[in-house]
Amino acid sequence: MRKSHPIRRVVLAGAATVSGIVLLLSLKPASDPASAAAAGGAVPPAAAQESAQGGAQAAGTSTSTGDAVQTQYGAVQVRITVAGNKITKSEAVQAPQGGTSTQKTELAVPKLNAAVVAKQSPDIDTVSGATYTSEGYKKSLQSAIDKANAAASAAQPSQGASAPAQGAASKTLTGTVAQTQYGPVQVRITVSNGKITKAEAVQAPQGGTSTQKTELAVPRLNAAAVAAGSADIDSVSGATYTSAGYKKSLQSALDQAGG
Repeated sequence: MRKSHPIRRVVLAGAATVSGIVLLLSLKPASDPASAAAAGGAVPPAAAQESAQGGAQAAGTSTSTGDAVQTQYGAVQVRITVAGNKITKSEAVQAPQGGTSTQKTELAVPKLNAAVVAKQSPDIDTVSGATYTSEGYKKSLQSAIDKANAAASAAQPSQGASAPAQGAASKTLTGTVAQTQYGPVQVRITVSNGKITKAEAVQAPQGGTSTQKTELAVPRLNAAAVAAGSADIDSVSGATYTSAGYKKSLQSALDQAGG
């Protein structure tokens, strides 16, 4: 019988060892999350934590849509998202469209949305060049806040809950109509904790130069009423009749509030 050559046996043994190592390497468990999931393994703790955090962000939020407010150029309607008693998002679900109205809407609405989130109230500045849209936006916004407050109170009656602080224990009062040489003026105020938090003209002279004077005077008068907390405010130069009518109607509203 022929004997195997010693060198041949060494070569064969070495080849078997290399093959074994290759097989062991090929059986190494997958370490990436996708491979583990495909193999039926558990999702890594970090991935599970991220998923849980993503779900928590949407918890405790609610939306409230204000009334549609008709303006000279179309309807404006605002929807807000409230989380943790704060307005986290404001958007116009309706706004004037067509011709220059579309351009003004695209200019004004993003600014108004951002202002609401920043100030947490409807007491925001009118966007220059989009007065009607701005005023309609603020009215619908107030309506949305009122609805959010009512919903929060109804959800937690035993705790006397109140939603956004700006609307807590507030009431709205509308003054009598003051007739002026150029048209009627009527003021509506929102009073909270004995203070004027908002003032607006629900009627004011319109047409020709009267419209220009109204757009000039009313925002200033509104701001002055909130700042002074009374009808003792300065008349706007160039809009004397409108200013006088505004103050008369404002005083009437304050009389209803007992102030």
